[in-house]
Amino acid sequence: MSHRREPTRRALVLGMLAAAGLGLAGCQIRPLYGTLPSGGTVRDDTRAIRIEAATTRVGQELRNELIFAFTGGGSAAAQPLYSLRIVLSEHESAVGVEKLADVPAAYFILVRASFVLTEIATGTTVLSGSSFASASYDFSTQRFANLRAKRDAEDRAVKVISDDIRTRIAAHFATAG
Repeated sequence: MSHRREPTRRALVLGMLAAAGLGLAGCQIRPLYGTLPSGGTVRDDTRAIRIEAATTRVGQELRNELIFAFTGGGSAAAQPLYSLRIVLSEHESAVGVEKLADVPAAYFILVRASFVLTEIATGTTVLSGSSFASASYDFSTQRFANLRAKRDAEDRAVKVISDDIRTRIAAHFATAG
């Protein structure tokens, strides 16, 4: 009786392995920053992105993070092919109140970014999306400490948003090219 089950079990395992092999045969896993089938790289595409100027400190911080992420600290393309427009919004709310003083003990900052990547030559939208991040900071009786803590929280949120936008744009170029 056990002799009959063994060939059936082997056939079942071999069949499952063959099906898995066929399923993976069409898989095209490749490094995100490797050479694309077109011969270029994602880094070449991201260097060709012009990021529009920002009007706020948080917006400028996000712009700086993205410029560094796209160029790797090197120079951008002489002639940009794409334009990235980012619209930011920021919301701050108290999340804790000290018992006897009735003063906020901590704040929560939420930063949202909507972005649109367009091809400059045609004006066609290549990619659009939104991202958000939050950070908190403790509130104290020192005014400068509060300003610095808020700025640090904003910067932490901006780094998360920058990483998300960079990854999404790089993934787009890797799959499109």
